[in-house]
Formats: sequence, C-alpha cells, structure tokens
Amino acid sequence: MTKHAPERPQASPAAAGWGSDAIAQMLRALQLPFIALNPGSSFRGLHDSLVNHLGNEAPQMLLCLHEEHAVALAHGWAKVTGRPLAVALHANVGLMHASMAIYNAWCDRVPMLIIGATGPVDAAERRPWIDWIHTSRDQAALVRPFVKWDDQPASLPATLQSLPRAHAIARTAPCAPVYVCLDVSVQEAPLAAMPAMPDPARYPVPAPAVSAAADIATLARWLREASAPALMLGRMSRAPGDWARRVALAEAFGARVLSDFKTGASFPTDHPLHAGPPGFFLSPQSAGVLQQADLIVALDWVDPAGTLQQAPDAVQARVVQVGLDHHLHNGWSLDHHAPLACDLNLACDPDLLISALLAHAGLQAAPEPDDTPLPPAAAPSAGAIDTPRLAAALRAGLAGETVTMMRLPLGWDGGSWDFRHPLDYLGYDGGAGIGSGPGMCVGAALALRDSARLPVAVLGDGDLMMGVSAMWTAARYAIPMLIVVANNRSYFNDEIHQEKVARIRGRPVENRWIGQRIAGPDIDIAAVARAQGAIGHGPVSDAAELAALLPQAVAETRAGNVVVIDARVEPGYSASMAKGMTEAATGGEKAS
Repeated sequence: MTKHAPERPQASPAAAGWGSDAIAQMLRALQLPFIALNPGSSFRGLHDSLVNHLGNEAPQMLLCLHEEHAVALAHGWAKVTGRPLAVALHANVGLMHASMAIYNAWCDRVPMLIIGATGPVDAAERRPWIDWIHTSRDQAALVRPFVKWDDQPASLPATLQSLPRAHAIARTAPCAPVYVCLDVSVQEAPLAAMPAMPDPARYPVPAPAVSAAADIATLARWLREASAPALMLGRMSRAPGDWARRVALAEAFGARVLSDFKTGASFPTDHPLHAGPPGFFLSPQSAGVLQQADLIVALDWVDPAGTLQQAPDAVQARVVQVGLDHHLHNGWSLDHHAPLACDLNLACDPDLLISALLAHAGLQAAPEPDDTPLPPAAAPSAGAIDTPRLAAALRAGLAGETVTMMRLPLGWDGGSWDFRHPLDYLGYDGGAGIGSGPGMCVGAALALRDSARLPVAVLGDGDLMMGVSAMWTAARYAIPMLIVVANNRSYFNDEIHQEKVARIRGRPVENRWIGQRIAGPDIDIAAVARAQGAIGHGPVSDAAELAALLPQAVAETRAGNVVVIDARVEPGYSASMAKGMTEAATGGEKAS
C-alpha cells in the first residue's frame, strides 16, 4: 500500500447479515461521508460491517491515533460545512479520552454524531476481565452534561430508530454533539433477513424558529430610531448569502459591527462600519463603540453580559438578545455565562431574523463576497519574529492565495489580518481545550480539500504538541494543510497569570517562567512533523526568512502535503488580551 492509497478492502463473500450490517447501512442512509475513529473491540462488529459490508466508503473510515483527534476532526469539518460527521468511540475508555474534545464541540455549538459502544449489557455474555472493565452502567453519564441527546438502544430496531433521530437532533439549532451507545451483542447478533430501514427523510430537522411579526417590527423601529446602533455578531452561518444580508442590515441603519475571534468571520473586518479589531476580549475601540451605543443587538454572541461588563457605560443602551442558545443551558456546564439584562429577547436563528428585518424594511442583500486572494504585501525586514511581524511575513508569503485561517493563537492581533469572506477565518475551539488545534485543522482541511482555498493555521507550540499525532491522519489520507507554529517555547498564557499573581503578592515576577517554559531541551518541531509523515521546516527565527520560505511551503501544500513550519516567535500579548485573560471583567486586581 502506497502512502496515500485509499483503504479499499478485498471483495467480501456473500454471507448471512449481522446486526452491525444494518447499523452500517443506516449510517450510509444518513449520508455521512466519513467516520473518524480509533479502533476498539466494543464496536468490532460495526468496524467489520463498515469494511466488508459497505466496502469502506460512504462512510469511509478515517483512522486517528487518539479519540480526542477523532472528535476534533469532526469538529473542524462542522465548522466549515455546518454538517455533522460520524465518530466512533471505544467503550468507556475511549469516551473518557474524547471527553475534552466533546466539550469543545459542545461549547462551539457544532453538530456531530458520536457512536459509542459498550461491552455486553448481559453480564453472562462478558469475557473475563476486559469486558468487565470496558462496560459501564449508563455510560453516557460521563458526557451527558455536554451532549445534546444520548441513547443506549437495547435492540436492533431501537438502534435503527435512534440513529436518524440523533442525526436530526444534532443538526437542529442550536446544534451540538449527540451520543448513541451500541450494545456489542446487538452488533454481533446474526440476522435471518435485513430489517426494514427507517427513512431518514421521515426524520427531518424542524423548521427554524422565526420571530413574531410584532417583534420584528419593534426591532426595526428601534433600529430606525437609534442614533448609534451596534450589532454584535457571534455564532453566525458560513453562507455567503447570510454574510451579504448582515452587510446590508448594517449599512441600512448605519450600525457599527463587532465580530468575535471565538466564533469566526461574520462580517468584513475592513468595512467602515466594523468597530475595532476582533479579539477574544474587547479592544478599546470596540469598547468605545458599545459605550456610545444607544441600541445594542447581540446576535448569538458568546457571553454578551460579560462583554458588556468590559464596556460598563454600555448598560445605558437599549439591549436586544437574539438566539436559541438558551435551549442548551444546564446546571452543570457554565458555558451559558452570566445572564444578559435586555429589553427584548428574540428566540430565533439570528440570520433568519436579519433576513426578516430586511424584508420588513424592503431592503435587498448586499453583493455576496468573493473568494478573494490575498493582495501583494511587502515582506518584513530581517529580525526577530514577534506576533505583528509573524502576520506581516504571512501576508507577504501567502500573497495571491485564497486563504482560510483555520486557527489563530491567543496572542494574535485581530487588526493584523482582514477577513472578507465567511471562510476566511473559522474561529477558536469552543471550550478552550489546549490540544484541539491539530485535529480540528485536519477536519477543516478535509472539508476544504476539493476547494481552491489554502487551509492555513497558526498554532501555539503547546497546542501542537498535545495534539501532534493528529497530523498523521492528514498525511495518511492526503489532506493538505499548512501549519505555522508560533513557537514561543512556553505556556505563555500561564506566564501572564503567574506574573499577575506575583505582582499582587509582591513576589518576583522574574520567576513567572518556572514550570511554564517548553525549553531545555527545545522540541524539534520540524522533526516531530516529519515523524507524522508531514514536511517539516525550521526552526525559523527571522521574519524575512519566514516570508521567503512560505512560497515553497505553499507549493508543497498545493502538491497534497501536510506542511509544518517551526517559527520561533517572541512571547507577547496585546494589552487587551493580557488584561482579559487575568482580570475580572470589572478590571479589578483579582487574579482569575
């Protein structure tokens, strides 16, 4: 088998059907193109059926080296497409491995169909030792606070009913992962005949909610009356038509627009109405816009109350909240954030609301955005690489390419790169779980593989090393992507925290690096990348050298490779980022 050969099985002789054959056919009927997995005996029956009954296509298996990577891959795919992939997790141990990645997907509100499995529920059928430690009572309890729905069907008919139901629930806004746990005995039971298969078309996603006409009219009137309206665009769709309607709404009412690094590109950042650079926390410019606003409309914005706390005078404005996220709020996970005091709360899809507002006002959408290549840019002069010079090197070295930024690091300056299309930037990982970056990039790059876009990510060294073996999956299945590692040789976010604590306590800030620096020995990231089947470059410590290397890296990526550049960067955060990560929203001295 050559490096990139598809895993095509030998023809399987005709044989009596098995329960897992029917389950595999159901997955195909759900039009799931891939199933990401790390193998496990609890779903050995399903694994066999995917290979020998379906021929390893529709869905095709994607072998991952860790369960977290399998879930992260499906997460990255959903960020591009808005559609779920299937993931298979082995018993309780695989689910525990994957739990952080599931939490990321939950917080990011992406759809995903997770197929779990357990040893025999009937104790009399368990093998000694191994089946006992890999069988749990109510296995979904491990992740129930951060999945949207779960099931453990006890028969084949129940399983065939559960899967299309789960698939529809995952895709219903607000989207989130679902978990269906298969009994190994159901998978391995012989069938005299294939059962009747449920029709997935009979399990449609419910029609999305639209606000009442009176509420739409009220909000339209408030927008007309406002002298300084502001729109906070959060979890919005990737559809170019929806993007164009957001632009039209802002332009019609002269509304300033805030976008968020956590949730991806939602509005052209070089538009005159875009308010300050996007970030994980408010920039001074964005805070100023909110403080001057007399109407603030939060459209599925992550943590709107916390955001307004960063601009305290904004509480004088009239506030409108739009979204369906309240349907997922529970008592265990606090990803629902602080409650937002508002004057109007509209339970509907934010892009549908914008469409309704335009129709109410008799307005047309703006032109849809084009896939615009990066313009020519001057390379930075020779010298050390800090984050602004890293961005300058990327602008110069990627000029002429239509780039999707799959991930950017915490220290990135939102003003250093313009987003002009919904696929220009995909956002963060939802739960801020370090190690998610490589796996999510594999899934996003897979979704972009047949497009003209160049998948690029700027990952931190800590994030890369926690998830580094995810790159093997990309190399194995010929999923090209370019990763530039902003290698500051540190868990630098925690250095900032330790400096904060030291200043509060009157202790030496010079000690902040202890237990944080990833150095002595330095990690040879290029060699680690090559060990996964990727092309590794570096280390590169000079900004001009990095800019000169990038065209070669682009050509290697376009040839179908995974390419990793170890860029040695100087540690540093913007002032708003450092403050946001270490201080309470009121700006006090309490360390978080």
